[in-house]
Amino acid sequence: MKSGRKSTYAAIGIGIVVIALASFFIYSADQAKARGFSFGNQLQAIQDQLKQTQNEFYSKKIMLDEKDITTEEFLRFADEHFEKMNQIMAKYDELMPPESFSSSVKLFKMSTQKQIESDQFLVEWIRNGDESNKIRSDLLLQESFESEMAALASYEKARGTG
Repeated sequence: MKSGRKSTYAAIGIGIVVIALASFFIYSADQAKARGFSFGNQLQAIQDQLKQTQNEFYSKKIMLDEKDITTEEFLRFADEHFEKMNQIMAKYDELMPPESFSSSVKLFKMSTQKQIESDQFLVEWIRNGDESNKIRSDLLLQESFESEMAALASYEKARGTG
């Protein structure tokens, strides 16, 4: 009889352990999914802020081209623009991406860095008229675009949809 009781207790104990493990794995999976969702939202917010900041910059450049603002006004705005861009760059370092997304974050950050450099060369071209700065700006802008496309592909692959 004691042997039967021990078997029953052992079976109950094993059942409790199995249920606890299953609950733990389900909870862990749900937590990972929630962290991934949060990461995706944070990354999207950074990308949205970057897009808005770049749109403002190019809007001011158009205003300069149309002589709606002076070169000095544009250059003052450019200083503010670079401050905003550096703040955006810092946000990439604050992200805690799931491991599978780390390469896409590095590519997004590289794209943003190339965008900043492109904007800096564009400002230098406006400041001093040196055509080589405009050419370098255009090349860096293309590299930034290519890095962003690679980042998007990497992100989609990590999501399992690419």
